[in-house]
Amino acid sequence: MEDKDPWIRPLRGATPPRARVLFFPHAGGAASFYAPFARRFPEGYDVAAVQYPGRQERFGEPFVATVEGLADRLVPSLRRWAAEPVPLVLVGHSMGASVAFESVLRLGRDRLTAHCRLVVSGRTAPSAQRELPAFDSDQEILDHLAGLGGTDPAIVRSPELMDLFLPVLRNDYRAVTRYRPVPDAVVDTPVLCLTGDRDPQVAPEEAAAWKSHTTAGFRLEILPGEHFFLTDRPDTVVRLVAECADAGGR
Repeated sequence: MEDKDPWIRPLRGATPPRARVLFFPHAGGAASFYAPFARRFPEGYDVAAVQYPGRQERFGEPFVATVEGLADRLVPSLRRWAAEPVPLVLVGHSMGASVAFESVLRLGRDRLTAHCRLVVSGRTAPSAQRELPAFDSDQEILDHLAGLGGTDPAIVRSPELMDLFLPVLRNDYRAVTRYRPVPDAVVDTPVLCLTGDRDPQVAPEEAAAWKSHTTAGFRLEILPGEHFFLTDRPDTVVRLVAECADAGGR
């Protein structure tokens, strides 16, 4: 992938690629979170991550306030890869799973999903969405994130870093709480669903409900861990994503 598109940060190149893998970050997350995963893929995998506006090298750019808006802005960057005869695996964790799902829905309207696969992680299915609290204060957001194991203590201890981090969190939490997916929306791509067996945000049956949102193959993998189970098991996550890329499941 070319390092020219602000929405896509390359993490590992391959020419020609055996498959392309694109990670979609969680609320408050950034592309760099997935660099350790990229290093673990076998040879031939081209790996990148989405960089949402307002963070890291895109600091100072206006935030995108909705999940649907993120997908709308991303799809033009995805079309050329989706048109290639190479597997394109969209991997989203938590909020990123919703952005990836919405992106695949849009690619489907363009008839560009023949080589796509979708991996959703740490997210309830659209038909099993929970009603989330309003998160009216920064402290409520930080407490919630801490309960999921997603807060870096170094950030919390630094007033300067918190000044940078909190606006990102406020925007992303607002986007998540306002997101209202179409409960019967379906994609025509194979779906792999990953979930932690102790995730307070996603019950096993809420993860399994993703099966009703694809007309292609479906696979559910329940891994040991809480909401950020993937950080404890990067090798397993990479293996499962690579298997998804290779198998397809159509």
